[in-house]
Amino acid sequence: MIRPRRRAIQGATIRDVAERAGVSPMTVSRVINFGDNVRSETRELVNAAILELNYTPSPAARSLAGSLPYRIGLLYDNPSTGYLSEFLIGALDESSRTGAQVLVEKCVETELAAATLGKLLRAGVDGLILPPPLCESLEVLAEIRRAGAAAVSVGPGHPSADMATIRIDNEAAARELTEHLLGLGHRRFGFIKGHPNQTVSDKRLSGFLAALAEAGISRESVRIEQGYFTYRSGLEAAEKMLDDSGPLPTAIFAANDDMAAATAALAHRLGYEVPEDLSIVGFDDQPISVAVWPALTTVHQPVAAMARAAVDLVMDEIRRMRSGVGTPHQLMHPYTLIVRESSGPVPQPASASAAK
Repeated sequence: MIRPRRRAIQGATIRDVAERAGVSPMTVSRVINFGDNVRSETRELVNAAILELNYTPSPAARSLAGSLPYRIGLLYDNPSTGYLSEFLIGALDESSRTGAQVLVEKCVETELAAATLGKLLRAGVDGLILPPPLCESLEVLAEIRRAGAAAVSVGPGHPSADMATIRIDNEAAARELTEHLLGLGHRRFGFIKGHPNQTVSDKRLSGFLAALAEAGISRESVRIEQGYFTYRSGLEAAEKMLDDSGPLPTAIFAANDDMAAATAALAHRLGYEVPEDLSIVGFDDQPISVAVWPALTTVHQPVAAMARAAVDLVMDEIRRMRSGVGTPHQLMHPYTLIVRESSGPVPQPASASAAK
């Protein structure tokens, strides 16, 4: 009876993790210390047991095992505070679990990429994590390749031949979201594009248009406006889309939640009911999607989970580049369609102001 009490006070031990995963304590030690001689299936079992038992490796034990913590640089420049907050929480949570050190640095101007990266490299970082939009910044990527640093690009529209990436299938997700609107009877659409320097914007537009084409709806009949993934740009695009010239759309697809929330705000200001007169959908499932009324139908992108995976993946990349063996991993995370109150059946012409 004494032993269970001691474990409850002190927390799970490495032997508890080994027993839960069905492996030896030595194998658990190799996983904790990022050893190379562990099969991926075994590593997943051990990591799952660590999470279930809330096991935290002792920094002193790691030091004795000869495993110094990795230092990871995280560069950011994202106009969406919701996205950035979720990303940082995921990255810091995983770094705390693994013992890695994360240095966070803002890179506002891409032309300053060399100076920012130089600062991190001088600070002794072993690898870098690049969330959007830096994941596709030509200047930043060029500097990383020039420095020969290990890096993970999170959220690009395409895989990379020479850099590890983590992403979702934006085109398939946009297509599924559009099919949801088509299933509600909508045939007149608007689309607000994201920033042109991010290929995910093109992917989301491509998926949207592919679903429309399959339904026999041409691109020429769709009102498409340029946005930049910011609330203000969504407001400006929605103002153009909801003017009185020509038939108004009954459904608007905004390429992220910030722009969708702005569209909903403008629609309310103009006297439209959402979704009775106008359905509005977004993308990402950020906190703003449930802070507005009605809550937004959107695509859930697992930002925190992708950030946690980026911490693990960049450590894999550091080891891979040091050994000179293997190729960069390309990870695809699942997405989820989230149907909420902002999307509804197509309005009837006699009763809906958006159908005039």
